[in-house]
Amino acid sequence: MQTKNRDEIKEGSFNIEYKEDLYISSLMHKDDPYKMNWVEGTQLWGTIRAPKGIDTEVTRSFTNNNTLREVYTFTNKTEFDIFSKLGDISIYTTFNDDYESADVCLTNKCHAHIWCGGAVSYIMGLRMGGEGPHLGLFLTKGSLKSYSVERDLSLISNDRGDFLVHVAPLALVPGESYVIEWELFWHDGKEDFYKKLETYPNYLNIKAENYTVFENEEINIEISLHNSLIDKQINITRNSQAIPYTKEENIVKINEADLMIGEYSYIVNISDISTEVKILVLPGVSKLVRSRCEFIVNKQQYQNRDSHLDGAFLIYDNEDQHIYYSHYHDHNGGRERVGMGVLLARFLRNNKDEKIEKSLKKYVSYIRRELYDEDTGMVFNDIKRNNDIHRLYNYSWLAVLFKELYLTYKSKAFLKDMSKVLLSYYKQGGADFYPIELPMFEMLTLLKEANFIIEKDEIFSHFEKHVNTIISYGVNYPKSEVNFEQTIVAPAADCLLEMYKLTDDSKYLDEAKKHIKILELFNGLQPDYHMYETAIRHWDGYWFGKHRLYGDTFPHYWSSLTGRVYQNIAEITKDAEYYKKAASSYRGVLNLFNEDGSASCAKLTPHTVNGIKAGFYDPWANDQDWGLYYMFNYID
Repeated sequence: MQTKNRDEIKEGSFNIEYKEDLYISSLMHKDDPYKMNWVEGTQLWGTIRAPKGIDTEVTRSFTNNNTLREVYTFTNKTEFDIFSKLGDISIYTTFNDDYESADVCLTNKCHAHIWCGGAVSYIMGLRMGGEGPHLGLFLTKGSLKSYSVERDLSLISNDRGDFLVHVAPLALVPGESYVIEWELFWHDGKEDFYKKLETYPNYLNIKAENYTVFENEEINIEISLHNSLIDKQINITRNSQAIPYTKEENIVKINEADLMIGEYSYIVNISDISTEVKILVLPGVSKLVRSRCEFIVNKQQYQNRDSHLDGAFLIYDNEDQHIYYSHYHDHNGGRERVGMGVLLARFLRNNKDEKIEKSLKKYVSYIRRELYDEDTGMVFNDIKRNNDIHRLYNYSWLAVLFKELYLTYKSKAFLKDMSKVLLSYYKQGGADFYPIELPMFEMLTLLKEANFIIEKDEIFSHFEKHVNTIISYGVNYPKSEVNFEQTIVAPAADCLLEMYKLTDDSKYLDEAKKHIKILELFNGLQPDYHMYETAIRHWDGYWFGKHRLYGDTFPHYWSSLTGRVYQNIAEITKDAEYYKKAASSYRGVLNLFNEDGSASCAKLTPHTVNGIKAGFYDPWANDQDWGLYYMFNYID
């Protein structure tokens, strides 16, 4: 390997340090008061992996536009042809994306939004606190297909890992070279990042109206061309078949309708530029919910009178086609899996189905017997009222279940149960916790309408104390099961929005907006239904999946909690953009559900994770139904 560098370069706005005169060990903005190193990792930036016989050379230079250009040249030095497979030729791009304490993350860590879309590939780095400058990467020559991660497993859920971008498979005759070239540049955020991309001649700005569409909707895609491409020949295929398009000046439009359910890959070829956009067509939401509820009833409810699990909704293994339980916490008979009962109750509010209703009632009996103490409001972690792990998340989920049961059956006994759970939650120290899904406004409104005034007032006082605690923390979020993550920031924002709806006090709305600014940074805008407006999460496949594999989950269903925040702020401010973002967030998790009602708890996106093949939907239907519940609520 050859390179042309100096040990340290200070040019323009870049401060760069090298190690062994080969790799970048530090890259900073010279005016950054936090001195953030954007390229921290186990490996060094620019480390290359390539098959034996390929010689590599790296050159770096600064452009007149204050960007850092890196050129990686791969040359076949053998007397035989060399063919590569995906993953054979890789370059480490070690964006500093891992989770320490919130104060460190907000100033010295970034979210890396990666798109390996062939000739149109980029990484949008965003400092986790939102304060610029941010670092971006855009490919100017060559083609990238997919990426992998290598994680420090000793950090469990808190290290997203070192990123390796993969050069697209290629063939080199003896003496032939292939070049990967990109530029690194500073930007001020998402909007500015994409504006800067538009200055590159090989950037195709692809935007779909929706990346997940329903069978009765049209697919609308717009492609904005650089001026240098306006007169070039255009070829567009969908799943390898040529399709028509319209063109007006520098805008290419694709409009299609009545496509069958399934995934559609649109490949756009203009001149020597090739990239893609991925669209998913699904059944209508009502159909999807019905088939999912039927699947839960038929395949995920355990039926055995001799077992404490009788009536429980459990994991279903789509590979083994068998129900599964383990007392191990994320595979047990409670916790997040309460979402299955919530979905069924929500479905039955507007639909009659005797079999589903019978199943739900048996599940509620199971809850009362195994997971809930009606006298104290205590919520248990698993069957036999086991609390080896006393988990506060469980309380708000069971309270939501009782809320949905009340809205379905109008029995005030369910509101009494909901109140008991909430009061017990706060007795257990819930005011210092960031719960996932706590619809304060709806819960108190229902109590008021049912004339549960004493309970309403007492619970409101707890809600108020809770939200004031969140205000006291500000953006110095306390660590939870993961040090810093989307489902710490989203509950902070949502609880504040809920309190604003209850009080109309603008201080809560003003505080919520601070958290929403940080929350939005977790979401990328890649032209792929797995990734568009989907929050970065990278540990759920290990804890909840069959294959126990860490790595980016695009999507994971809790990404929709961001959509819940967007919906809430949209309803308060009447901001059409947030309504659109909410819908995109909700739609983005629906690829976890199939037409036949089967489901997956997470999609593992990278090509490999620590060398293990990924790029699959985990075969376990586990806890994903909260995502479908949010979408059903949104459209209903």
